[in-house]
This record gives sequence, structure tokens and C-alpha cells, in this order.
Amino acid sequence: MTTIFVAGATGETGRRVVRSLVNRDITVKALVRDQDAAKEILPEGVELVTAPLGSREELGKVLADCDGIISATGARPSLDITGPYKVDCDGTKNLVDAAKDQGIDKFIMVSSLCVSQFFHPLNLFWLVLYWKLQAEIYLKNSGLNYTIVRPGGLKNEDAETPVIMQGADSLFEGSIPRSQVAEVCAEALNQPAANNKIVEIVASEEAPQQAWSELFASVA
Repeated sequence: MTTIFVAGATGETGRRVVRSLVNRDITVKALVRDQDAAKEILPEGVELVTAPLGSREELGKVLADCDGIISATGARPSLDITGPYKVDCDGTKNLVDAAKDQGIDKFIMVSSLCVSQFFHPLNLFWLVLYWKLQAEIYLKNSGLNYTIVRPGGLKNEDAETPVIMQGADSLFEGSIPRSQVAEVCAEALNQPAANNKIVEIVASEEAPQQAWSELFASVA
């Protein structure tokens, strides 16, 4: 039975990723900070585990028996200027290394549109895009089978708006419901055309409705 490890599982995007996987009858192991709080947020039957993103060894222990990883982590807004580095960069690197230690091949990372634009306003938040980009580069060079998902502006209202999917550094504006980001992540697990790609995604009522296989295949 396939077990997928979800990092950042209680975040707004992460909890939707968990829900999407459970709806597909996929076993989920969720990395959470507070297990009691997570029980109020996540579906029943999800295994809850706790480990610091800063420890490759501890992450390796909770990754045991998993077949793939979806990382939806993100630094919370704070006055800690090291937050984005610790979570978005170093934490992702530790997850990648722990995945390799455990023989896990598939790694899906939720990143962000415009990570390659150093002077983007979001980098005023302690270089959050810059550190996401460094994590992307590390994952790409890891030898793991990866899919990097770069969504536009994230919306909490769930919807089924047609998705636009393009390659790296080709979309620079637009938004998308978090629920559809979750669907892209879940689909990337079993879509061969998603392997070793960066996909940028936004949603638009004016876009044609396409099958996930077509969308992933359209990205070079």
C-alpha cells in the first residue's frame, strides 16, 4: 500500500493536500507541530508524526515506510529573519536528504510563482522567494524524481476553475485556489509526465478544461 508523507500538513495548503490524498484512498503520514491541534483539522485515519525540520536524522525516523513526499511547508510571518531560511530552504534540504536516506524516490515540492525574480516584493519578507529557489535547486540536483509546483496567488476558497499549467519562469501573475494546488500535487504522484519538471499553475475561468495528463504533458 502506498503511503505518502505530507510536510506542512496543517497549513492551509497542506491540509488540502492531505484531504485530496485521503479522497484517493492513499495512506497519509502527516508531519505536524501539534498533534492535538492536527486532530481537529485533518481527516480521521491520518497518521500524525512530529519531527523538527532542522534534523535530518529525526525526519528519517518518521519517513520510514513512506513511498513519496509532498512538502507544503512555508515559513510563518514573524520577526525572525531566519524563518524562511530555516523552513523553506534548510528544512526542505533536510527532507530531501532524509528521503534519500530512506530510499524514497518521489518528492513533490510546493514552491511559488516568481521565485526567480530576486527583486520581487515578496522577498521583502526575509528573502522568502530566494530561499524557496535555493531549495528547488537542491531538490533538482538531488537525483530524486521530483515535481516542483509553483502556484500563483493562493486563495482559500475551494473551487474547480480550469487550470493553466506552464513551464518554469513563464507565468508571472494570476491566482489559484489552494484546493487545486492540492489536486496538482496529488496527481503528480502518478502522472509520468510530471516527473522531473517544474510546473507553474494558475486558474482561469477562460482557460479550457484539460485532463491532468494533458496538462503535465504540455510542459517541456
